[in-house]
Amino acid sequence: MIDTPVRPLRKFSDFIREHRVRLTEQWMKAVFGDVDLVGADRLTYEQLADHLPEILDGLCAALDVEDLERVEPAIERDARSHGLVRWRQGYRIEELVRELDLFHQALADALEEFADQDSTFTRRHEGRARRLVAETLSMVTLTSIKEVVSERDRKIDEYTGRLQRANHELTLKQRLVSDLYESRMQITRSVVHDLRNFLNAFSIALQLIGRAPSKADTALTMANRQAADMKKLVDQMVEYSIVLGDAAPLTLEQVELRELYDDLVTSAQPAIEAKGLTWRASFDPALSAVTSNRLKLKQIAVNLLSNATKYTTSGEISLNFSMAGSEHWSIRVSDTGVGIAPEDSDRVFDEFERAAGEDIPGTGLAGCGNTSPRSHPKGQFKRC
Repeated sequence: MIDTPVRPLRKFSDFIREHRVRLTEQWMKAVFGDVDLVGADRLTYEQLADHLPEILDGLCAALDVEDLERVEPAIERDARSHGLVRWRQGYRIEELVRELDLFHQALADALEEFADQDSTFTRRHEGRARRLVAETLSMVTLTSIKEVVSERDRKIDEYTGRLQRANHELTLKQRLVSDLYESRMQITRSVVHDLRNFLNAFSIALQLIGRAPSKADTALTMANRQAADMKKLVDQMVEYSIVLGDAAPLTLEQVELRELYDDLVTSAQPAIEAKGLTWRASFDPALSAVTSNRLKLKQIAVNLLSNATKYTTSGEISLNFSMAGSEHWSIRVSDTGVGIAPEDSDRVFDEFERAAGEDIPGTGLAGCGNTSPRSHPKGQFKRC
C-alpha cells in the first residue's frame, strides 16, 4: 500500500489544530491588551472565546481542501452566530472588526512559525495559505458585520414601532383631551346663549308689570318660571348632562303644552310687535300634556322665535302648536324673513354656521348642536 503524502496546506491546518489552545490564548492576550476594545473588558474568558473554535475549524477545513467555496456555508453560519453574540454583548462594529483583525494577525504569526519549522513548506505554499487565511477572515468579518447591522436595524425597527405606537396613543389621548375641552366650551356657549334668551323674556315680564299693573300676576308667574328655567340651565352646565347632546339621555317629564305655549307667546310677542311685525299664534285644543323634556322644547322654540324676529324686517311671524297626525304633534314657527336657501338647510345646524349676511348680527349658535330640531324625534319642529 502506497502512502499518500500530506499536502503542505493540510500540514498547516494540522499545526493550527495542535496549537489551538496556545493560539487562542495568544489572541485573547492581544484583545485584552488593546485599549480600543472596550467591549472585551466586560467579557469573561469563555464569553470572549465563544465562537473562536468554530471559526478555527472552518479555516482548517478550507486549508484541508484548499478551497474556500466548498466550506463557505459552514463558515458563514459560524460568522453570523459570532456577529449576533458580539452584538448582544454590546460590541460596536469597529470593535468587532478590530477583534477579528487581531485574530488574523495571530494566524499570520502562526503561519510564519510553521513555515520556519517545515522545510517542505515553500514560499508558494505560504503565499497560498496566506491568501486563504485572508479570504476566510475577510468573509468572517463581512458576514459578522452584516449580522450586526441586520440585528441593529431590526432593533431600530422594533423601537421605532414602539415609538410610533406610543406616539399614536399620545395623539389619541391629546385628541380626547381636546374633544373634552371643546365639549365643555360648547356647553358653556350653548348655556350662555340660552340664558340670554331667557333673560330677555325675564326682562319683558318685568316691563309688563310696569306697563300693565293689572297683568302683574301673569307677568310675575312668567318671570318666576324664567328664573327657574335659568337655574336649570346653570345646573345642567355644572352636571354636564342634558346639554351634552344626543349622547346624553334627556330627563322625561309630563309637559303641559298649553302652559309652554302661553310662555312663548308672552315672551316673544313684545319684541315682534316692537319691530312693527304682525304676530299670529294658534293652539290646537286637541293638544294636552305630552311626555318630553320641557326645558329642551322651550330652548328650541325660543331659538326659532328669536331667529324669526332677528331675520324678519317686514311682514309677519307666527307660532303654531298643532296635532300632526294621530300620534304626533308639532311646533311650527313661520316668518316672512330672508329664509334659508336649500343648500344651507343642513349646514345651519352646525355650530357657528350661519346662512345670513354679515349685516345681521349673530354667532351661529341658535340652531346648532343641542338645540337642533333633528335631535328631538318626539315632536316635529319647523321654521318656514
